[in-house]
Amino acid sequence: MRLAPLLVFVVSAALAGCTGDASNLLTTGAAPDAATADKAGFNPFSTEPETAIGAREVIQNPTLAEVLQPAGSLPEMSFGSASAPIVLIKYMSLTCPHCKRFHADVFPELKRTYIDTGKVRFVMREFPIGKSSGTATVALRCAPADKYLALYSKFMEQQGSWVSQEVRTDQIAKVAAQVGVTGEAFSACLADKKLVSDLNAIKERGRKLGIIGTPNFYLDNRLIKSTVDWTGLRTLIEARLNGPAPVAKTN
Repeated sequence: MRLAPLLVFVVSAALAGCTGDASNLLTTGAAPDAATADKAGFNPFSTEPETAIGAREVIQNPTLAEVLQPAGSLPEMSFGSASAPIVLIKYMSLTCPHCKRFHADVFPELKRTYIDTGKVRFVMREFPIGKSSGTATVALRCAPADKYLALYSKFMEQQGSWVSQEVRTDQIAKVAAQVGVTGEAFSACLADKKLVSDLNAIKERGRKLGIIGTPNFYLDNRLIKSTVDWTGLRTLIEARLNGPAPVAKTN
């Protein structure tokens, strides 16, 4: 099976307080309290040289409406009640070890306590960092919507089987096949320029909202530029539940 190549991604550079050097970005040996850093100003789906990309524009203090504004034509991957009083958005990269830890240690409690009870709507937004993450992200969006979370979990649980300095496309395809994505479908998705463009739009919108790495979060319109443990996240959610509602933008 021959799989179509994906446009080139670039591994992120170091960022203060984060782990972003190429030597450990794709391993599980990074500091547990750090986030995987993105290289600001670089469009990972672009074929232009990095020096041709201008400085990014960042919205300062975005309203809730601005945070919730969709990018591209791909549907939001949202879990929980649409009428939940709180929205938690997670920006993630599939090669990020901190995303893996959050999914294993925090997400089950978050789902049980707040998502399943209708208090939090959880949204996952793709922010791929590196070639491997980009290729796997295409596979993730190639799966049916009702298999998205299942495939995300498999990519997290099996990071050691497919993440490396070189893109292991066949191994990524094997993980995707576990939820029914065929090799032919994956190849077609990799060659789908509209899909790649829409994924790029999600990432570029994230950058405009101030996302600098993964995992980063928006709790309603509050930006959290780091990973969080269950105790910390629960404290933030409870404060939001018991405090004033965020101000939505009106026209």
